[in-house]
Order: sequence, then structure tokens, then C-alpha cells
Amino acid sequence: MANELRPCPCDIGDKFDYGGRGEEVQVEHIKAYVCKPPASTDKAVIVIHDIFGWELPNTRYIADMLATNGYIATCPDFFVGQEAWKLSNDWATFDDWLKTRSAGKIDKEVDVILKYLKEQCGAKKIGVVGFCWGGAAVQHLMLKNPHLQAGVSLYGVIKFFADTSSFLHPTFFIFGEKDELIPLQQIAVLEQKLKQNCKVDYEVKIYPGQTHGFVHRKREDINPQDKPYIEEGRKDMINWLNKYL
Repeated sequence: MANELRPCPCDIGDKFDYGGRGEEVQVEHIKAYVCKPPASTDKAVIVIHDIFGWELPNTRYIADMLATNGYIATCPDFFVGQEAWKLSNDWATFDDWLKTRSAGKIDKEVDVILKYLKEQCGAKKIGVVGFCWGGAAVQHLMLKNPHLQAGVSLYGVIKFFADTSSFLHPTFFIFGEKDELIPLQQIAVLEQKLKQNCKVDYEVKIYPGQTHGFVHRKREDINPQDKPYIEEGRKDMINWLNKYL
């Protein structure tokens, strides 16, 4: 396991043995995984990976799940060719590694992917979901990007973005009760700010007994006690998208 200095508990959970049903494409300067539903649709979802990058099978599994539910799903490489974090890395170097991979500096890449989804895939309604690092990126995009319709932030690191009051689009926040990285006090402050200032629909939901990464990093067969919450989190994510896209 990681050393005690680790600033992110992302090494918990399981790496899925999963190949994916989609394909890898090149979109201008970005590589992306894309999975399309059986029937044609004008709805799409951008899936933003965690620190382990766009090739993590777990994230592709979620993208394929979204496609099964009727969305064009794409998981681009938001590190743009830079190496994803590895479990063998020293957590003492994490802050330096993160400096060149800011969740708040993905606007250029998002614009490229939005153009691709609209012009190449026929998408008219586009949402975004993200996990951990990607969950923080969702918070950023909900504050800044007018071209998205809805967002789901799964255990997105709240401390990255102090201003959560002026969201442009309906945003759903998924948190685990036992998440070491995101204390319940931080979530309470977030809820208070949203209640006071947010002008769009939002929901903050805490799942009992769950740790960081539970929706995409835990396998139901290995964690039977967590299965109801894993399934509930995934269902809630899809229901939010269905409601606003």
C-alpha cells in the first residue's frame, strides 16, 4: 500500500479485468475512448478519468455502461499524453506530479471534445461525469462551461475549488461517508454554500459506509456488503443524466 504521506486514497479498490466495447480515436491533439449506443442518439456524456488516466479499465466500464443506457460516451485523455499516476510511484512526489495536471485547466481539451461530439457524432445535449480528479474537473466545468447541460461529480476533491456557488448547470454530487480525502465537514460546508447561492438544481448525496472511489473502483463480487451502494451510485448517476439531458 501507499505510504502514510499519500494525499489521495485512490489506490483502494480493484482494477477491473475489462477490455471495453468501444474504440480509441484521435481527436485533434487528444486520444479518446468512445463507445456508442446501439440506437442513434443526440445525447452524449464526457467521462473524466481519475489520476490513473483514460486507459483505466474501470473508467471504460462506466463509459460502456453509459452507452448501454443510450448515450454516446467518451473518455478522453485529459493528461494529453503525460503519464497517469502509477501505484508504484512514491506518494511524496504526488504534489509535483499534480502541478502539470490541473483539473481546472482542461478547457481547451473539453472544447475540442465538444466540437467532435457535435460535428462528428451529432450530439446536441452533452453532460459530464468525473471521478476523484475528474470529479473536481466536473465542478470546474459546471462553473465555467456554458455548452454542457448537466454534471455528476463523483467524490470530486472539494478543496480544489473554493467557489461552488455559481454553477451554470444542474450538478449531482456523490460522496462516500468514509472517504478519507473528503471529510464530512467539507461536504457540509459545500451544501451550505450551495443552499445559499446556487441558482440551478443540485443534489448532494452521501452513501453510508462507502470509501473514496466506491462507484468505479470497487467490484461488487469482491465487496458484497458494498454492492447495494455501488449499484445505487451508478443508478443515481444515470438518473441525473436522464433527467437533464
